[in-house]
Amino acid sequence: MPQHRHALVVALALLLPLAAHARDASEEDAFASIATLKKAYARGELTPTGMTQLFLDRIATIDKAGPRVNAVLETNPDALAIAGKTSGKGKGLLAGIPILLKDNIDTGDRMQTTAGSLALAGSTAPKDSAVAARLRKAGAVILGKANLSEWANIRSNHATSGWTARAGLTLNPYVLDRNACGSSAGSGSAVAAGLVTVAIGSETDGSIICPASMTGLVGIKPTVGLVSRTGIIPISHSQDTAGPMARSVADAATVLSAIAGSDPSDPATKDADKHATDYTKFLDPNALRGKRIGIVRQLAGIEPNADAALEKTIVLLKAQGATVVDNVEIPHLKELSEHELDVMLYEFKHDIAAYLATRPNQPMKTLADLIAFNEAHKDQEMPWFGQELFLMAQEKGDLDDPKYKEIVEKNKRLAGPEGIDAALAKDQLDALLAPSWGPAFVNDLVLGDHVVSGDPTVGGVSAPAAISGYPSITLPVAFAHELPVGVVFFGAKWSEPTLIAIAYGVEQKANAFQRPKFLPTLPVR
Repeated sequence: MPQHRHALVVALALLLPLAAHARDASEEDAFASIATLKKAYARGELTPTGMTQLFLDRIATIDKAGPRVNAVLETNPDALAIAGKTSGKGKGLLAGIPILLKDNIDTGDRMQTTAGSLALAGSTAPKDSAVAARLRKAGAVILGKANLSEWANIRSNHATSGWTARAGLTLNPYVLDRNACGSSAGSGSAVAAGLVTVAIGSETDGSIICPASMTGLVGIKPTVGLVSRTGIIPISHSQDTAGPMARSVADAATVLSAIAGSDPSDPATKDADKHATDYTKFLDPNALRGKRIGIVRQLAGIEPNADAALEKTIVLLKAQGATVVDNVEIPHLKELSEHELDVMLYEFKHDIAAYLATRPNQPMKTLADLIAFNEAHKDQEMPWFGQELFLMAQEKGDLDDPKYKEIVEKNKRLAGPEGIDAALAKDQLDALLAPSWGPAFVNDLVLGDHVVSGDPTVGGVSAPAAISGYPSITLPVAFAHELPVGVVFFGAKWSEPTLIAIAYGVEQKANAFQRPKFLPTLPVR
């Protein structure tokens, strides 16, 4: 045999075991963690292309057919091409990892960004949002856009979470006649159902924390200003932030590490680089030892399954060396909900116009244009609920209005320095703990959401962290009647490392994530 042919045969022989070692991705891989997938990529056992194809197939058979979860609004026509350009063996935090983005996050590609509304359908964003750009830089494969509550639930008080005119209603994969909560409903249901590894949601008040809780996930609502909002369809610049939704604290921490950081286009993030870090450094199974955690009973006592999950968490905390301080009160809690909606409406009118100006290739320019569109297309846009919040926002003044300036300052002060900060300082606490909303409620397009959000005089469990702009994290700790139930930890500004460490410690003992069974309804016994 000629020497060059012999060398070629030897080279092929060396490559064949690697090629033979690669396998088709399976259902087990659909629920694998980021770390597990990256190890499989490194061994040549799996490829980003194989994982992307697996998720596209599962979306076709589970999301669009079969159970019809309806979590994915559209898939990226370039997803396989993107996956094919990476082996997944790069140094990027998310190299080769498929991810879904909520459909209010711009991507400068062939996908639309619409907030689920027909008013923006048919047009694409001119460039990536800052979050999408950071995800691409980290090596992620942007798989598609997740369904949501239309306009992130700022259109009507009678809306059903997870419904959009563009895509219909997202279902909860655990029990299909139950709600996935809003507004990041699709992001939550998709991750829980194994349609993607991780997803990005966004929150103004509860829109990451509630759907994560009701779909059995970990959700992180970062400090406002840690993650850029550039290129995200807004509600309120005082409270808006994007954040990760995942099946584990480790995955959520990895995604947060990839998207956190300063952005000159978003002034709120000017200090982000001082605090952004590799959050996986805080995944310490012994982190609870010595922590002091306060129980906010003001936010409990509303839903018994949620309260049972809280008590279970308290036992887990104590068993791992944490000090639990019970009956911690957040000052001014009952005052926080008094003006929150007013602040949102003032800011939405201003912020949506500023966002629409970045989308020149579509006719909507102002909130008034959106209102007129909905009225002209009310059979498609308003078959179940109206747009009274849009109309209320349209009546607000501008951001120079003295009333607006007064209430936004008061809200921030009472929720932050005189609220959460005061509660933490009084008992020298590392974090605060409250129950979540409890198990998912039944879908009701006629009457709207029936979420058990807590005492209406104090707002929901997400409100203190949302209004202050401070971080919060939810994780599942129990199941009740086939439905996941979680708890919520929240704390001081920039305290993501502490919250992640605490949540990770609880997670190691609770081990609560379960794959959904796609039950049509709960059996009546």
